[in-house]
Amino acid sequence: MRAVKGINGTAQVLELPNPEALPQFVKVRTDYSVVSVGTELLMIRSNEDANLGYSASGVVVEVGEGVTHVVPGQRVACYGVPAHRELLLVPKHLVVPVPEGVTQQEAAFVGIGAIAVHALRQAELRFGETIIVVGLGILGQAIAQIAHAACYRVIGLELMEERRRMLEAIGAIACRSQEELQRAVKSDTSCHGADAVMLCASSRKNSMVDDAISWLRDRGRVVIVGDTGTEFDRDLLFMKEASIHISRAGGPGRYEETYEQQGVDYPIGYVRWTEGRNMGEFLRLIAEKRIDMQSLITHECALDELPAMYGSCLEKPQEAMGIVVRYAGPGSAQATGSLDKG
Repeated sequence: MRAVKGINGTAQVLELPNPEALPQFVKVRTDYSVVSVGTELLMIRSNEDANLGYSASGVVVEVGEGVTHVVPGQRVACYGVPAHRELLLVPKHLVVPVPEGVTQQEAAFVGIGAIAVHALRQAELRFGETIIVVGLGILGQAIAQIAHAACYRVIGLELMEERRRMLEAIGAIACRSQEELQRAVKSDTSCHGADAVMLCASSRKNSMVDDAISWLRDRGRVVIVGDTGTEFDRDLLFMKEASIHISRAGGPGRYEETYEQQGVDYPIGYVRWTEGRNMGEFLRLIAEKRIDMQSLITHECALDELPAMYGSCLEKPQEAMGIVVRYAGPGSAQATGSLDKG
């Protein structure tokens, strides 16, 4: 099978062996995968041998022993394994059926969606509260859309005008500077600051935790979602008795061998929202038209074109948002309804 990996600082198309079916795993023929631009560019630069991608959709080819919730021929969404390849071998809890009304393109965002859902759960918001989303890349946009659907007051901070316009299209507030953000927060005199700040920017060289604390109400929350710096002033945190949390990927079960590799689920009475259940919830939001991932797709490319697409993202980051990689030819069953915006 063909796959794209990061080899010695460059993205390359390679031929890899087809995966063999295993108990508690599902073999899937890929229809679409999604590029997590910041994460993947970092992996290409910093690893000699990097597996790329983590979010995809496809059709079940074969199920291993112990898999009962999907069957061969069924449309599914997948998370948590290298996604930019023609065949995927996915732990059963990270494979969810695609509901009617959800396209394969939209379903391919399921990994990003699960991360967004879990991050919002970490914020522990209540109806009507205010959330600030810092960094409006694909993950920040997904968080903002889900928060808006949940009737939170959403304020975004982003330098790129194109990304601010995307947020404004859903009816949220988008700010270019911290001064604009402060004015937007102060305009709601009922809360005396944001209830939560989601840090989705990705730069370990810089920390915005102190800024985030300054935007919070008393006892508000900072949730670190992106790969960002974590230094903070203890006195600022103390004066507001604020809390800082980090969001670990798609939710409970991530990186746990018993859950992902052995297929042992958490009882719902003890862990209501696992990463697998977060995946299903994200697809439900799409199916019910509460969020619109299609509007975030800016580019589509074939697998062979993906290495060049990474170069385009570096040259014109303001133009790249949702990037889907196509594995079937235009006009096929899998590609029906696709947008060719590349």
